Amino acid sequence: MSATEIENNVDKRMDNGCEKETENSESTDGDIVDPWNVVSSSETGVDYDKLIDRFGSSKIDEKLLDRFEKVIQKPVHHLLRRGIFFSHRDMYEILKRHEEGKPFYLYTGRGPSSSSLHMGHLIPFIFTKWLQETFDVPLIIQLTDDEKFLWKDLSIEKAQQLAIENAKDIIALGFDVEKTFIFSNFQFIGQCPQFYQNMARVQKNVTFNQVKGIFGFGNSDCIGKISFPAIQAAPSFSSSFPFIFDGRKDVPCLIPCAIDQDPFFRMTRDVAPRLGFCKPALLHSQFFPALQGSQTKMSASDPNSSIFLTDTANQIKKKIHKHAFSGGGGTEAEHREKGGNCDVDVSFQYLRFFLEDDERLEKVRKDYTSGELLTGFLKNELIGILQKVVAEHQQRRKEITDDLVKQFMTPRKLKFNSQNKSEIK
Repeated sequence: MSATEIENNVDKRMDNGCEKETENSESTDGDIVDPWNVVSSSETGVDYDKLIDRFGSSKIDEKLLDRFEKVIQKPVHHLLRRGIFFSHRDMYEILKRHEEGKPFYLYTGRGPSSSSLHMGHLIPFIFTKWLQETFDVPLIIQLTDDEKFLWKDLSIEKAQQLAIENAKDIIALGFDVEKTFIFSNFQFIGQCPQFYQNMARVQKNVTFNQVKGIFGFGNSDCIGKISFPAIQAAPSFSSSFPFIFDGRKDVPCLIPCAIDQDPFFRMTRDVAPRLGFCKPALLHSQFFPALQGSQTKMSASDPNSSIFLTDTANQIKKKIHKHAFSGGGGTEAEHREKGGNCDVDVSFQYLRFFLEDDERLEKVRKDYTSGELLTGFLKNELIGILQKVVAEHQQRRKEITDDLVKQFMTPRKLKFNSQNKSEIK
């Protein structure tokens, strides 16, 4: 049986992709994972194998990584190689399309709840940039300022302001303006009737009972929350962007995102065939843990749980030394004797995301596990890396002008690679 057939059977077993979602907010294994909450009862964090089984996705295994490298003719990104992006839907189909010279596009997003991104927010965008450069495809980034207005204590004006500030952080990562369209829901939806029409199509084909089961909405939730999932679904369809795809509805997208966003796209994958649209493919990442430990993800609402892109070098140093959960022994003698636990040590977990040198990472792991390397050294190793990443980002962000932001956020034609140009005309 092919990978596509296996995934299609999984979708069918899920009762049209929706009714299984009652497991999304509450779980018998103690993990709560939904688009707004990530909590684990284990000090090592979420059990991702159980999450794959519960969500019905497919594990990224060596077979897929080998296929990936064969298609792109180079090593895969370290976030893939280390299993940080660990789960997928229909990635084999995307690789096949690329081999055949057929077009696809990338779609990801950001909910602007703070004026600055933190390190956890960077992970999907760093990986998305690598995907865009590797496959030479257009990218669409949705800023869900309407979602944050509905869920947070924010005015519409403040949510829009945060969206622009977040756009500057995203642009500073180096995305190609000729191949990237960034939009704010508040600003864009009224300009594009096709986008709104696709929202309405999704809304008509998903029942209230289904969204309650998928997202855990209650009777006291405002109707804006109930209708919001259709807004996040709409960018999955190429016909939502006629200025890019000339009205075509048969160009699929690939969505790199943290796995807590998967409920939106399980709903989307269920409804897409009934609308005559392509199902979105997905690549899911693990969560970037809070400084205090892996039981929850880094949060913009708790400054002490997060390293922000606006933090100074001294703030980064203080936060890691004071708040980063240690997997070391209670005393130096105990640590030397028993060694450290990399599975719970937050500094080591962060190095998995940001230290690109595999050999260096493995040496740190062995030396810390054996007790040869102390927690203080491990924290200093991380501090140096994050200080460099943040300082370089701050310098690039200073160069982002309002005019450049306007270019990225103006609806327009995007460039495709030479293989795909003929497909879009």
